[in-house]
Amino acid sequence: MNKFWFCFFPIFMAVNVIGVLPMFMSITDGLDRPKINRIIVQSVVTATVVAVIFLAIGKVILDLLGITVSDFMIAGGTLLFIISLNDLLYIESRWSQIDPESMGAVPLGVPLIVGPAVLTTILILVNEHGPLATVAALIVNIMIAGMTFWLYAPIMRLLGKSGARTVSKLAALLLAAIAVMMVRKGVTLLLASGFKTV
Repeated sequence: MNKFWFCFFPIFMAVNVIGVLPMFMSITDGLDRPKINRIIVQSVVTATVVAVIFLAIGKVILDLLGITVSDFMIAGGTLLFIISLNDLLYIESRWSQIDPESMGAVPLGVPLIVGPAVLTTILILVNEHGPLATVAALIVNIMIAGMTFWLYAPIMRLLGKSGARTVSKLAALLLAAIAVMMVRKGVTLLLASGFKTV
């Protein structure tokens, strides 16, 4: 159970569903509720399929390229830090001219729910805590994202625009701290292995 929570929180920060929520509202603005519901289902299914497939083949790709776990932790942590820094510095992204029939898959499912931050995080977590805990935490987080979109109206009324932005920035800050931790662990692992391929 501890492994699940060790996986859950980094993935939760990487998904940053409260930060994605205003963008979800922006791209679905003006659509009727049945269409929005279909978009939510499409986004959850797309995000789950893409993440699980990446999780299944990601390690194989690393092995084929001769990339060690420590290499990926350092590179992944650096990427996460850049992504979180970008979220901290920029207020919002604008999405325009999106086809309503496919917006659940792109950009909502990928890259808004499951983007580089999530993919990097799960590939690192699966090496630390195993596939079972990682997949379970991943699916629960995607379901939470789907439920948050489903209940977007009362959530935004409760938080307000400034509240949602504050929560989003806090999640980005925590993600930056997690990224630094990943780099630190990667460097420690690399030093412990004597820079040998593992």
